Order: sequence, then structure tokens, then C-alpha cells
Amino acid sequence: MRHNRVGALVSRYRRDRTFRAHVAALGSLAASMAFALYNGVLGLVYRAPWNGSICVYYLLLSGIRGYILYTGHRLAGVPPANRRRPKRRARALSAGALLALNLALIAPIAMMARMRRPVDMGLIPAIATAAYATWKITMAAIRYRRRTRTGSGLMAQLRVVGLVDALVSILTLQNTLIMVNDADGGRSMLTLSAWSSAVIFTGIVAISLHNWKQRSKNL
Repeated sequence: MRHNRVGALVSRYRRDRTFRAHVAALGSLAASMAFALYNGVLGLVYRAPWNGSICVYYLLLSGIRGYILYTGHRLAGVPPANRRRPKRRARALSAGALLALNLALIAPIAMMARMRRPVDMGLIPAIATAAYATWKITMAAIRYRRRTRTGSGLMAQLRVVGLVDALVSILTLQNTLIMVNDADGGRSMLTLSAWSSAVIFTGIVAISLHNWKQRSKNL
């Protein structure tokens, strides 16, 4: 019985593009939650405000992603004619929340730009951060590219959230590597870090604004 159920799920995953997208989104949600908890633990162990702030950010981002997934699941059995209004409301709420969430990035970015991150964590956290960032960037690029061809509605919104997630992970990776490998604690890279952080943050805000403007389209 269990073998047949697993086989059915695998078969559905292969042939159903929407089901594959939902599975991928659930995987991203789990990864974001795990990364949030990981940074929360680091923040407690090392008494690191930066890790605590990024933990809060990822928990909020995971909340947005979870809300979109829940809404899509709840509407799966609703007739198409009755989906448009709740989908529009869900996309507007998630787009507004994503835009507002940029405020939560100000504190960790300011700490990164001023090199106020802990430097005594060693290479293990850096390797974990690098692995997460590489995976997120790769998956976000693939999914966002598909958005123009197959994405619409709430699934397109999930891809926007994934892209923002990936950009934040680039910030995290950049500063982790600088702090771990630079002998002077990253002070020689202060200007470069500040400018690159500002550019990436501007990109995140621009994506959020564009997403807000597009909130009522493709539903």
C-alpha cells in the first residue's frame, strides 16, 4: 500500500508541473525555516545581534511563503470562477507584506556594512551559509526565469519571494566570507561591502515595488 502511494506521488511529480512547483515551494519553505532557526541558534550561542535579526527576517519571509502556499492549497478545490477574488486578495496581502518586510533588512544590512558581525565562528558556519546561498541562488534563478513562461498568480508570487530570499542569501554569504577570511576582521573591505550591500538592498526594494505594482495581474 505504501509503495503504491509513493509510486503514485512520483508519477504525479513527473507529469504535473503545478504539483512539482508546490513541492519545490514546500522545500524552499522548509529550507528558509531551517536557516532561520540556524541563525537563531547562532545568535543565542554567540550572543550575536546580526544572527538574531536575520533569524527574524527569515521567519517573517517564511510566514509570507507559507501564507501563499496555504492559500493555493485552500483554493485548489474551489471552482475557477470563484478563485479570482481570494487570489487577488492573497497576492495583494503577500506583496504588501514583502514590501514592508524590507524594513526588517535595514538593521542586519547596517550591521553587515559596518562589520558588526561575529568573527569567531570558524569555517563551519561559513560553509553552511555558502551551501545555502548557492542552492537558493541557483533555484531562484531557474524558477524566476520560468515565471515569464509558466508563472502566474500565486506561483509567480512564490518565485518573487524566492528571488528576494536568494538576494538576501548573497548578502549573508558575502559578509560571512569577508569576516571569516579577512585577517583584519573585514575592515579593509568596509567600503566594498557597504556599496555592494546598498546595491543588493536597492535591488530587493525595486523587485518588491515592481511586485506590488503587478499584484492584480495574471490572476
